[in-house]
Amino acid sequence: MVRAMTTDARKKDTREKIELGGLIVKAGLRYEKRALLLGALVELGRRLKGDEAERARLTAIGAKEFGDDGE
Repeated sequence: MVRAMTTDARKKDTREKIELGGLIVKAGLRYEKRALLLGALVELGRRLKGDEAERARLTAIGAKEFGDDGE
């Protein structure tokens, strides 16, 4: 039973990583260096702390992008 739970958790984790990678592709950043992508995400995380206006602005941009293809 423990093995089944571990397998399910691994599958869920793998699926989540695939979806997150898809966001990189959707943003047009597929061919950027991994260090650049990680740096950009770390910086974004810092900027978003306590800045609800920026969070809302970026969420609106993302929602619009998802809306363009029906997601």
